[in-house]
Amino acid sequence: MALTKTKIQGFLHSGGSIAVAMAIMSVATYGFTMVAARLLGPRPYGAIASLMAVLLVVGVLSLGLQATAARRISAEPEHVAQIERVIMAVTYRAALVLGLVLLAAAPLIDRILRLHSLPTAAMVAATAVPLTIMGGQAGILQGERRWWPLGVLYVASGVPRFAIGTALMAWRPTETWAMVAVLIGSFVPVLIGAYALRHDRSPAEDTALHGQVAILRETGHNSQALLAFFTLSNLDVIIARNVLDPHEAGLYAGGLILTKAVLFLPQFVVVIAFPSMSTAAERRRSLLRSLGLVAMLGVACTAGVIVLHDIAMIFVGGDKYAAIESKLWLFAVLGTALSMLQLLVYAVLARQGRLSTYVVWVAVIALVGLGLTVADTLTGLLVIVSVIDGLLLAALLGFSLWRLGEHSPTPEAAPTA
Repeated sequence: MALTKTKIQGFLHSGGSIAVAMAIMSVATYGFTMVAARLLGPRPYGAIASLMAVLLVVGVLSLGLQATAARRISAEPEHVAQIERVIMAVTYRAALVLGLVLLAAAPLIDRILRLHSLPTAAMVAATAVPLTIMGGQAGILQGERRWWPLGVLYVASGVPRFAIGTALMAWRPTETWAMVAVLIGSFVPVLIGAYALRHDRSPAEDTALHGQVAILRETGHNSQALLAFFTLSNLDVIIARNVLDPHEAGLYAGGLILTKAVLFLPQFVVVIAFPSMSTAAERRRSLLRSLGLVAMLGVACTAGVIVLHDIAMIFVGGDKYAAIESKLWLFAVLGTALSMLQLLVYAVLARQGRLSTYVVWVAVIALVGLGLTVADTLTGLLVIVSVIDGLLLAALLGFSLWRLGEHSPTPEAAPTA
């Protein structure tokens, strides 16, 4: 009995617990989207899908803070107390500023997404505040490799949303009540994160290395790199609402449920690998092993969709979305490419590269230009998105292999690829 208890405790405090926690989070997150697709139908679901896409994009500040905290703590664990204090100070201020900016932008969000509901658009601003705070908390736990509390935080970011969302949408099947569920659920992980970080550490005074200015500068770089990736991976659903009729746009959003599932399924690999990719000694091996694992998971998912396409249709909303059944494997391939792109972007952040992020922005510009001018059908838009993402994947992989093959000075010495 004692041996079994020891094994369980060892697992809970290992990286394996993150895989389980993020699997639960992913199931809950996509449970929410599947319930929304079924209860709301294509038109309202297209609206909630576009709102969630906006949240993913504005959430790059949260992820930027997380990456900054995790990288700095992993690279210099002896300064964890100072980094934690400064990160949280920056996090609270950033959350407030972002919330106010998004509140001012609510009329623009309402108009672009054609919501016809200003309160619904304003909930994006309210949700962004706890979402940003969670990023700072998660980064500290990730950098310290405290996998058990980090796993609990991830579970709390998905399960409450699913439970509350199912109840509210069953009662009032509208995009507004779906967003209310998202807002309420976003506060749960923040409370858990605050509890996990409740102990004071009596940090030393700020230094130039880990002062607020330095952390703000790195967070800005990380956030803009992640903004480029999440803009690229979520822009197509917004383009769809502007170039396709509402029904086709809803069908496209339904197919993206599968894409996002394949994208986020191997996210635990990124979380576990990032601290290792932040240290020069482990960087190359960690990236190559992680890329191989992500690719294998993507291939397995795509093969599963081809063989079990009837079951896959259940996950994208059922018979209402039957028109995209023959294209589901393409949505799975797109998700695989995006999951590998995400890992490569984090590898760039781990070594604090600069030039590679510009290539992602070029892909964003290409998607906007071609998506708005060339795509006029669901299939046409899907092909354009897949080709652009595939070319970007090849470019970033080439940059990364080139940099890993060099023995150059640290990234801080000069901008790198």
